Amino acid sequence: MFSTLDQQNKIHKTTNAIQPAMSAKVAVVTGSNKGIGLAIVRALCKQFEGDVFLTARDLARGEEAVKILTSEGLKPKFQQLDINDVSSITSAAAFFRETYGGVDILVNNAGIAFKHADTTAFSIQAEVTLKTNFFATRDALTHFMPLIKSGGRVVNVSSFVGSRALNLCSEEFQQRFRSEDITEDELVVLMKRFVEKTKTGEHKKDGWPETAYGVSKTGLTTLSMILARRLSKERPHDNILLNACCPGWVRTDMAGDKAPKSPDEGAVTPVYLALLPPGATEPHGCFVSEKEVQPW
Repeated sequence: MFSTLDQQNKIHKTTNAIQPAMSAKVAVVTGSNKGIGLAIVRALCKQFEGDVFLTARDLARGEEAVKILTSEGLKPKFQQLDINDVSSITSAAAFFRETYGGVDILVNNAGIAFKHADTTAFSIQAEVTLKTNFFATRDALTHFMPLIKSGGRVVNVSSFVGSRALNLCSEEFQQRFRSEDITEDELVVLMKRFVEKTKTGEHKKDGWPETAYGVSKTGLTTLSMILARRLSKERPHDNILLNACCPGWVRTDMAGDKAPKSPDEGAVTPVYLALLPPGATEPHGCFVSEKEVQPW
């Protein structure tokens, strides 16, 4: 488990310091050095009784974001995490396993989008967008799902654009994405198929819409439903709730300054889902917007 003897010794030396944290609750928010992610951390710092970790791929930006919240009288913690780097994911997962015995709240917020005016070839936009929004988020879920404690909450920040993209897909694709028997493996094949078809310009003919961001979020919402069904089957008594959500159109670097919502307003639904009370049984495996379950 440990890469070096020094690490092993360090763990042994700090065991006493770590023990109290094992019983402490912990929330982790990916991609949270700015925008909606930062607003989610801010809200959790105020409302969640436990440690809240702001994460970012860039150490300096992450630490700067922590300073912003600290200046507001909050006490976030920081962990470097780049979801596009599997070694970064495994390192962070190991930290939370060893320090807290797992994770109570996981909010997968990290994501990217190309601007409408961007002239980058659509095939490249598709590959880059799905790499982060679907495949890297899936990697994070693969390594963090086993760490989710009983009573835990998992929130995947998706988008209404994914719902819109779904409705623009062929009937065949719509049926599969909405199916209760679609597997994670089948979904991965479909996401790869979209990327490959964009390279030859055949994606529309194949039944896909002209939106890489939309397809990436269709994939993420569908993945959320698959993982929720798996939790219900494999950990039926652990009362873990997993949902996808849309924060709305929010003023961020990604969405622009014309959006009607502030980041703090955009954080409302993700935080609502992260803090669903103990004993709650729903929503689970749903797509939620404005704190309401939406049709899929």
